[in-house]
Amino acid sequence: MTVRTFIEAVREGMAQEMRRDASVIVLGEDVGKKGGVFLATDGLWAEFGDDRVIDTPLTESMIVGTSIGAALNGLRPIAEIQFADFIFPAFNQLVSEAARMRYRTIGASCVPMVVRAPYGGGVHGAMYHSQSVEAFFTHIPGIKTVVPSTPYDAKGLLVAAIRDEDPVLFLEHKKLYRSVRGDVPGGEYTVPIGRAVVRRPGRRLTVVAYGLMVHYALEAAEKVADEGIDCEVVDLRSLRPLDRETLLGSVRKTGKCLVVYEDNRFGGYGAEIAAIVAEEAFDYLDGPVSRIAGPDSPAMPYNHILEDWFMLNPAKIADAIRKLAAY
Repeated sequence: MTVRTFIEAVREGMAQEMRRDASVIVLGEDVGKKGGVFLATDGLWAEFGDDRVIDTPLTESMIVGTSIGAALNGLRPIAEIQFADFIFPAFNQLVSEAARMRYRTIGASCVPMVVRAPYGGGVHGAMYHSQSVEAFFTHIPGIKTVVPSTPYDAKGLLVAAIRDEDPVLFLEHKKLYRSVRGDVPGGEYTVPIGRAVVRRPGRRLTVVAYGLMVHYALEAAEKVADEGIDCEVVDLRSLRPLDRETLLGSVRKTGKCLVVYEDNRFGGYGAEIAAIVAEEAFDYLDGPVSRIAGPDSPAMPYNHILEDWFMLNPAKIADAIRKLAAY
């Protein structure tokens, strides 16, 4: 085991798979000699060259469209979108082509590609560098969406995504890149897509989160533990496919559920989690299925005071836990 930052684990996962499998390529804006805007691909161009680490024009529709064509012709592309906010020009390629290829060809063709996209706020990225986009894509059958919260999972899930036969949207919270460190095996391993994990066991209330919000939920759980509120924290890791067994098993044990997500509250991914819990664990509930999320503002402000107002934090989550625990 070696202690790695989140971004180092992402880079290590790509490098190991590129060494193992010559069909794995990387493409995107500035991913070559520069190593990417966050240095996620730093060193890959020097090791693998222009044929496998490809700088592209600033055209997301082309990056994803080219990746689909490459995947259909025997390659395993890893497409980097510099910021998730800019993925929308490629929405048609992802939704109408990549997600539906297996269905439209009756299983004759598949699209083994990964789209990496840094998402989320709290880094003073303002309007066009702070968005959470998961709800748009988890709505679409045919695309797998994963959101790691630790360096271990970042590497293991990325390797699993590269080896998967279907398109995977791999969302990386920017604030985790260098703020979170953890043990990462040097050798090959995978974290299976579609498996949640209980980060903190508890018996009184379940907190469901993913990405950066897992760390905030864990901090909040420690805050309220001194008040006698014993929280279980479930890290979904994989948003689609979803591990219903772990999710519902936790809620059936604790009887209460708080869903935490950074995106706008209305229509966010957490609304689907709340609906599943309400439908499938109703008889076990001792209180309302609750959500805490970002406000319904069109964008995240740049001003740090307003950004703090938009963003969730451990204190806000702890208050939501206390409110739900009081039922």
